[in-house]
Amino acid sequence: MKKDKEKQEKKRVFQKIGNGLKKKWLINGTKTIVLVGIIIAIYIGINILLENVVLPEIDCTTNKIYSLSQETKDKIGNVDKDITITLINYSNYTAVINFTERYKELNNHIKVERIDDLSARTDLMQTYSLNATDRLIIVKSGKNEKTLSEYDLYTYDYSTYEQIDITEEAITNAIMDVITEERSKIYFMSNHAMYNSQYFSTIIQAMENEANEVENLDILAKGGIPEDCDCLIISTLREDITEQEKDKIIDYIKKGGEMLLMCGPNINDINLTNFQKVLDEYGITIEKGVIFEGSAANMVAGYPDFIIEEVQSTSLTQKLNMTMNLCLVDCAKITWNEEKQEELNVKYEALASTTEQAFVRTDLKGQTSPNRTATDSEQGSYTIAAIATKTIEEGKTSKLIIYGNELFAMDMQVQINGYTMSTVNLYNNKDLILNSIAYLNEREDTMTIRKNYEAVNYTVTEQQNTIIMLIIFALPVVIILIGIIIWQLRRRKK
Repeated sequence: MKKDKEKQEKKRVFQKIGNGLKKKWLINGTKTIVLVGIIIAIYIGINILLENVVLPEIDCTTNKIYSLSQETKDKIGNVDKDITITLINYSNYTAVINFTERYKELNNHIKVERIDDLSARTDLMQTYSLNATDRLIIVKSGKNEKTLSEYDLYTYDYSTYEQIDITEEAITNAIMDVITEERSKIYFMSNHAMYNSQYFSTIIQAMENEANEVENLDILAKGGIPEDCDCLIISTLREDITEQEKDKIIDYIKKGGEMLLMCGPNINDINLTNFQKVLDEYGITIEKGVIFEGSAANMVAGYPDFIIEEVQSTSLTQKLNMTMNLCLVDCAKITWNEEKQEELNVKYEALASTTEQAFVRTDLKGQTSPNRTATDSEQGSYTIAAIATKTIEEGKTSKLIIYGNELFAMDMQVQINGYTMSTVNLYNNKDLILNSIAYLNEREDTMTIRKNYEAVNYTVTEQQNTIIMLIIFALPVVIILIGIIIWQLRRRKK
């Protein structure tokens, strides 16, 4: 009897404990569910808030590769024209998407649109000759527009073989292009030239994309150099210019005219007396003969007349955040008259020079060897591109940029290691020509903004490597062993 009472008493106690636990579990469980619900709600709310709030730029990289430069902010910040940036098939390129959004944050006149399924927009496919998977950026303001392919967003530093991001440069210049009312006028002297402008179609198109107007010029037919000429381009001549043309060009120089010369060696020994008088205004001479590079590291695929030289730091390249390499084909040696430099009021800057192993060959028919022979010049460093600045009067100058070759700027197809490509696309040739034009035109709105993504590789020492391996592999094993030992000790105490 007594035992039955004890059993019943224990049963009541356990029931009370069970009911208490159930109530506590219910209370605690409800609290947990409510707490989890609150956390989820806060998480969703923060995400919704972040989607609608424009956060300030936070870019901790040394070169500010994820934010707009001050140059862009100065140029684009006060633009009062409506601009639309359309991204076609860039859904998987979040870096480009995020970067273009910076422009919208900078100026409320800029709108960014995205088209992620081009197959639904057959009108755009027809207008821009696109396939369904092609990528394109369209910058438009009113009736003016400019298109950028994915290849326009980067270039290469051929000294380090690194890809250089020029997304900001391309987009900023595209915006400036579509809002610019007055374009620089470039005249390409067409008569007397060895090659007409059709051979330069790629670079001419690139110039026009940089808010320039390019037009052929026959000085005799035109009666002179037009007043609106911002830059006169002369390439290698097949015959001398006339006396009248010489006088017109010299008059142009004395008015502060700017010139870009791309003139190769006079292989056919043409009498260029009048043209030389134009060069004499700057004290410059284009020597006869083709330069051969003796350094294997400075030639293309074993062809010593395809010379690769690093462009030196000058007023033309000082804004570049990269090393630029120039590749000239059958190049001439450029010299200047230092004795008359003061008399002519000219300042010279060497833009590119060969190595000390280069030599000049004048007998191109009799000598076919890629190596230097007895009839070639002595080895030495030769100037192949230069800048000459002539002071006309106080506050007025005439600038000349000269390259000892025109083939580097042409669409001439060459075979290199089994690949066919245009010479204008070799190394940084196109970049240099466009920068030359912008420099001569004093186009401050055409900017060069190169973001450096260079990463530094850190090589650990043997001792550091041992420590790292111990941390990665030995430490977790030690922690596991300690855990097993503690578990065994506790088990034995029980």
